[in-house]
Amino acid sequence: MGRISSIFKADGDETAGTFSVSEWWLEANTKGPSAHSHDDDHAWYVIDGTMSVEIDDQRFEASKGAFILIPGGSVHTFENRTRHRAGILSFNNSAGFEEKMAGISEWFSRNPAGDAV
Repeated sequence: MGRISSIFKADGDETAGTFSVSEWWLEANTKGPSAHSHDDDHAWYVIDGTMSVEIDDQRFEASKGAFILIPGGSVHTFENRTRHRAGILSFNNSAGFEEKMAGISEWFSRNPAGDAV
């Protein structure tokens, strides 16, 4: 997806539909997806760098080792405002998100991620 990449570590087929785990990487100074919400909860763990995370209009910087809980229904987004690559592990409390990745990838191919700052 250009300056954003995602790798699914566990999907619905592997977890009997109970959860999914994905790894997300943003290159330096990369804007993430537009603010959005999902019915399921997300738990994010920053594996490298610093992500700027917004949840329900509250923004904070989450550096390596940070844990972020995003309750289902919360409007959220993330971006990398730093000069270094940053990554998160995303745990979703239900599977199925991975089935939307083809459409998400296609959208980013038509709308490349821009600069965060």
